[in-house]
Amino acid sequence: MRADRVIALAGLMIMVLLVPVLGQRSGPASAGRPTGPEPRLANIRQLTSGGENAEAYFSADGQRLIFQLTADPTSASSCDQIYTMRADGSERRRISMGGRTTCGYFYPDGQSLLYASTHLASPDCPPRPSFARGYVWPIYASYDIFRARPDGSALQRLTSTPGYDAEATVGSKGRIV
Repeated sequence: MRADRVIALAGLMIMVLLVPVLGQRSGPASAGRPTGPEPRLANIRQLTSGGENAEAYFSADGQRLIFQLTADPTSASSCDQIYTMRADGSERRRISMGGRTTCGYFYPDGQSLLYASTHLASPDCPPRPSFARGYVWPIYASYDIFRARPDGSALQRLTSTPGYDAEATVGSKGRIV
């Protein structure tokens, strides 16, 4: 056997033996409990409370956030809606018009928003999937992609094809979706 292969095999064996040892932690940190203040972040502030808040994204200038919120996750008539707010948490405004929504983004110029919604099929929330086997992201064929002004006005449908039209994003210059 060539010397380089012997060295490679020896290194691999050492790694196999050390990985379980190096992966072990001792003390309170191994229980997943915080051990003190977060050393890498400062000025952390909670901006939302209540409901289920997800997929928050900043505008290009960092002044606003767009996010989805299910106000009452225990209610079958409540599902994800698109909201915007200032980066300090003020001026929260619902943008979407019903149905279920997802994946909201600001266009780079800040003059438009992009999101997906099922509201044209029905203003009501579509049926929830079963979570009996764990988390499931439902693939509703009634999703379409929309563009609107930051206040939700001038809603423009961008897709009208059958199938799951959601989870789009905006190109860095705003010309491509």
